[in-house]
Amino acid sequence: MKLLLIGAGNMGGAMLQGLHVKDITVVEAYPPRVEELQSLYPSIKIVNEIPSLEEYIVILAIKPQSFGTLHTKGIAEGVISIMAGVSLEKLKSGIMAKHYIRSMPNMAALVRKSATSLCGDAALKDEAMDILSSIGRCFWLESEKELDIATGLSGSAPAWIALVAEALSDGAVNLGMKRDITYQYVATLFEGVGEVLKSEHPAILKDKVMSPAGTTAAGYAKLEEGKVRDSFIKAMEASYERAKGFSK
Repeated sequence: MKLLLIGAGNMGGAMLQGLHVKDITVVEAYPPRVEELQSLYPSIKIVNEIPSLEEYIVILAIKPQSFGTLHTKGIAEGVISIMAGVSLEKLKSGIMAKHYIRSMPNMAALVRKSATSLCGDAALKDEAMDILSSIGRCFWLESEKELDIATGLSGSAPAWIALVAEALSDGAVNLGMKRDITYQYVATLFEGVGEVLKSEHPAILKDKVMSPAGTTAAGYAKLEEGKVRDSFIKAMEASYERAKGFSK
């Protein structure tokens, strides 16, 4: 499997951490970035112009606004796009390939912990899952509608979770804890709860922690009073509507 990575910025660069051991060519024209990549991955091939796409599986990791100016020749074995808001229809009109995959990684790709959703041609599914697993865990979806919904979970929710983390830290600091300790504490808390949620339903976990008339129940009542659950549902809906708009 020959890979061609077009774009080696934050997300493309994160993918290289797992892909540099494979047969991969990187398209990057910015000299300082080329030097950086050569230092990090001496064995990879870096070119400043896009070669013929024949025999390559192409990973498109450029900014969506740059896609319209992309000039390619040849027909790729497959195209895997990690560009937000670029539909499969747009991909097919802008680059020639036998098969197409659209995906949505998130910023946790920088630490190879992305929750990446993808959809498209089933013929390219296995290769795409293998490639994108280099930055975390992959979830195959059946339609672009589901991918637009997953944009909220994968692409947007990290910011919402960060808001929760900051709020928990603010609350602890207000009561007397040191700020630097609270950030580390909350990060460790999220990591542990995330592991538990892989095998346990959220409602069951909540009920296990929340004893009658206890501290958790008191805090939970305030969250319900503030309509936190409803706000998250509305945030998902707003994210989905915006994602649909980008994909048109």
